[in-house]
Amino acid sequence: MTGYNALAEVYEWLISDAKLAPAEFAASFDDVLSLLPPNAHVLDCSCGTGQLAVGLAGLGMQVVATDASEEMVRRTAELSEEFRAPVRTVRADWQELPDHFDDDTFDMVFCVGNSLHHAVGARGRVAALESMSRLLRRGGRLVLTSRTWELVRTRGSRLDISDRLVRRNGRNAVVVYRWEIASHWEEEHHIEIAVAQVDAAGSVLVRSELLSCWPYRYDELAAELHQVGLRTERSTYNPEAENYMVVASKV
Repeated sequence: MTGYNALAEVYEWLISDAKLAPAEFAASFDDVLSLLPPNAHVLDCSCGTGQLAVGLAGLGMQVVATDASEEMVRRTAELSEEFRAPVRTVRADWQELPDHFDDDTFDMVFCVGNSLHHAVGARGRVAALESMSRLLRRGGRLVLTSRTWELVRTRGSRLDISDRLVRRNGRNAVVVYRWEIASHWEEEHHIEIAVAQVDAAGSVLVRSELLSCWPYRYDELAAELHQVGLRTERSTYNPEAENYMVVASKV
C-alpha cells in the first residue's frame, strides 16, 4: 500500500464538483443503496477524506470508514464532526480489516475512488478482495470502482495538466498527473499527483506525492472476485470509458 499522507490536505482538489458534497457523493450510488435494508451496516474502505462515508451516515446508515492513511482517517473524522454524522473511523489497510471486524459484519462494502490498484500485484489484490469478502454477510455486496487500465496503458507514460483552475476553500489550484507506465502489466507503475495552489497574491504552494500502483485487466478482476466468493451482479465496464463500477454479491 502507498501513502496519500501528503495529498490528504489537498485531496478535495482531486474530487469532482459533483461529488464534493457528501450527500451528492452518496446519491451517486442511489441505485445500489436501494438494495440495502433499513439501518444497514456499511463499510467504506479506502475512505479518502470521507465524503461518501459522511453522506451514507446522513442517510441513516451505520457507517465505518477505514483507510491505510492516518491523515485520510483524520480528515474523515473531521468531516464527520463538521456534519454531525456518526461515522466510526479506523486506520487499517485491506489486509488488516479482519483484525478489526468480525466476519459477516456488513451489508455493503464500498471500495471506490480507484483505490484497488494500490494493492501490490495479483497476490495483494486477491488478499484485499478476500478481506472485504470475509466482512460481508451472505448476500451482502461489494461496490468497487476502478480506472479502465486497458485504456490507461494504451496512452503510455505522460504528463496530464488540468486545463482549468479548480477552486476549493477560496483557493484556486492546478492539478497535474505524471504517469509512469511500465513495460508489462505485472510490473509496478507510478502516478505522481501534484496540486499547485495559487493564492490571491500569486504565491504558489505545491503538494505532491508519488504513488505506486499495479494495474489489472477487467477480466482479471472478474476472475478474482469469483475466486474470493463474490458473484458479479452489475458491471458498467466499457473498454472506451475512463472508469467503471462493479457490484458483486457474496454467495
